[in-house]
Amino acid sequence: MKQVRPKKNLGQHFLIDLSIAKRIADTVDACPELPVLEVGPGMGVLTQYLMEKPRPVKVVEIDTESVEYLNEHFPRLRENILGEDFLRMNLNKVFDGKQFVLTGNYPYDISSQIFFKMLDNKDLIPCCTGMIQREVAQRMASAPGNKAYGILSVLIQAWYDVEYLFTVDENVFNPPPKVKSAVIRMTRNEVTDLGCDEQLFKRVVKTVFNQRRKMLRVSLRQIFSGREVSPDFYQHDVMTRRPEQLSVAEFVDLTNLVASQL
Repeated sequence: MKQVRPKKNLGQHFLIDLSIAKRIADTVDACPELPVLEVGPGMGVLTQYLMEKPRPVKVVEIDTESVEYLNEHFPRLRENILGEDFLRMNLNKVFDGKQFVLTGNYPYDISSQIFFKMLDNKDLIPCCTGMIQREVAQRMASAPGNKAYGILSVLIQAWYDVEYLFTVDENVFNPPPKVKSAVIRMTRNEVTDLGCDEQLFKRVVKTVFNQRRKMLRVSLRQIFSGREVSPDFYQHDVMTRRPEQLSVAEFVDLTNLVASQL
């Protein structure tokens, strides 16, 4: 079977540098023994190195042409090729409710959605690695006080330690993307309970970053939408700050402050 042609509508950019594929595969070694689920294997450039590791590997691929290619070129993998949409999958069923490592050369246009799904399944996924657009990787790994620090930074760092591992040039792909890429690794931290209402935490983070240039006392008003708020609520010191200045712990405190008024 001939090679799979990259499809623009699926955001496919096939990695063609084998040394980088091996480096990405080796990022899963930080979480030994757990099975691996690879998202978007394409023609298996990363898969071939994952299969060398002494652990179960499954791949999920939405592109039927790529599924045919993988079936033909990786006969040993056949029972473990899932022709599905990762974003719609029930991840509990992948390894019968067991924890696993998530990895892949992720499609850039849905990488944030992939990580939000990871967060929804954080107890199943103690480790996530892979390649994404460099700008997104910088956002995820950014510390407070930086321009890149935002919604993704706070929501992911609440539950995971994020490592920006290395940058990847455009010319190692077919077709080359218009942006640089980066390889990251996220490992579950020790947090089992945020110390606040988790849904409200997400809502507060998203609300204030949607008006990131405004002080919190302005952006938080829309959460209350006409509801009566105690006069001293807006007098707290934190209210004169902007969202990118707050650490995850301070967002937890802010969420509890908001909860006291709801």
